[in-house]
Amino acid sequence: MEGVLIFVVILAVIFFATGVKTVQQATVIIVERLGKYNGMLTSGINFMVPFFDKPKYIEWKYPTDRTPRQICVIDLRETVYDFPPQDVITKDNVNIKINALIYFQITEPLKVAYEVASLQTAIEKLTQTTLRNLIGELELDQTLISRETINAKLRAILDEASNKWGVKVNRVELQDITPPPAIREAMEKQMKAERERRAVILEAEGTKRAQILQAEGAKEAAINKAEGQKQAKILAAEGEAQAKVKVAQAEAEAVKIITDNLKEFANPANYLISIKYIEALQKMVDGKDNKLVYMPYEATGILGAVGAVKELVTANGKKN
Repeated sequence: MEGVLIFVVILAVIFFATGVKTVQQATVIIVERLGKYNGMLTSGINFMVPFFDKPKYIEWKYPTDRTPRQICVIDLRETVYDFPPQDVITKDNVNIKINALIYFQITEPLKVAYEVASLQTAIEKLTQTTLRNLIGELELDQTLISRETINAKLRAILDEASNKWGVKVNRVELQDITPPPAIREAMEKQMKAERERRAVILEAEGTKRAQILQAEGAKEAAINKAEGQKQAKILAAEGEAQAKVKVAQAEAEAVKIITDNLKEFANPANYLISIKYIEALQKMVDGKDNKLVYMPYEATGILGAVGAVKELVTANGKKN
């Protein structure tokens, strides 16, 4: 009797021990009882009825190993799925390879378990068909510069389609867009030619700018030089005019003095003409080769006025 009791106790311990299940944080386990959904085990210590309750297994692929595996623990954290390169044809019939990353999170584990047979396979196939549709509307050049647009459209489509699977698609990133080798070679040549063209344009613009600056500098220098010459000529002309005014004033003063002193003895005009005449004769005989000087007959009459000066001087001497 004691042996039977011990056996029952051991059996009960094993029964309860096998029924206790520990679930980690941010994970859940779906439990089925006799093949029917019975409940969900959340983080912490849970109990399952042995032989009647069994966890629901789903198909899952890990990044390091793409072989599908059966798991019963559903991770609720954000998951990154790296798709293998996909062959896609652009609008201009260029076959390219695209590698995509999808960041998704399971929000409703029940839908993941019962609404789709293989969640990651379904998302992968949906991504492939969506990429083909999106890239098929773009040419190669547009595809290479429209990553952000493709990412946004792809995320919106995947998020809407995967909502019934209990999944939230947070981000989609196109890792690589790889054209065929011939296209890459042509693109490299095109980029090289474009860089050379830009270099020539920049060099030409630099030369043009330098020539413009040189011309502007020469123009400014010529303007400044002309302005300086103009100011110099103006100042010289003003100085010469002032000098002539001073000379004219001095001559006028001299004529006035002569007129006041000679008006009683001789014609002052004849005297002044005689003085100018003598000065002119002096210049005529200044040359080395002037051996002969011709004097007009009228000069004797003009020079007679000079005698009046002598008489004036003699008269003034007697008065003194």
